[in-house]
Amino acid sequence: MTRIALIRHFPTDWNLEARLQGRTDRRLTDEARSKLAGLALPPDWADAEIVSSPLSRAAETATILAQGRRIRLDPRLVEISWGAWEGMRAADLMADPASGFRPTHEIGWTDKAPGGESAAEAWARAKPALARIVRDGRPAVLVCHKALMRVVLGMAWNWRHPEGGLPPIKRARLYPLTLRGDGQPAEPGEPVRLIPREVPPASDAMPREGRA
Repeated sequence: MTRIALIRHFPTDWNLEARLQGRTDRRLTDEARSKLAGLALPPDWADAEIVSSPLSRAAETATILAQGRRIRLDPRLVEISWGAWEGMRAADLMADPASGFRPTHEIGWTDKAPGGESAAEAWARAKPALARIVRDGRPAVLVCHKALMRVVLGMAWNWRHPEGGLPPIKRARLYPLTLRGDGQPAEPGEPVRLIPREVPPASDAMPREGRA
């Protein structure tokens, strides 16, 4: 069994505006970068491989958390596509009965937005990415997206939309689980918060050639 932990990227302007992002590539806000710069992975995960969706909001989050370590981008970890709904506010879609939009927890396993992707299709592409982590044999932190995290965590709980519910996916938290040999998630654990980043003393932070 291989340990992994999922973490959601920090916010973009579209998150603050409650717009559906999907595959649309938005960068983190300045405030998000500033908050993230003050946080670090907890000790149990500090040496884990960091694997990220290549979308800017996830890759930026991963790069800041890595603190100079290498990250690996895997396009199979991108967010579920919301198709024609991307860029729209969920509240506006909900207010229009003709849109066909429903809250995430009510969307079925094979339902999808017009021109978008279903949870089943997302799982079909994500599972090989998890299987690679098993083959590599190292614990990993996966920086990805809310809807994709729901799919992976749902598989770990043997859960399918809309037959049950999952706890809310909050930011600045790791959602740990284990992977079986074929990449199947199992044994989800309790979420773990990121910790404050330790800042080295000023004397230690100085470049060596700048010391007296």
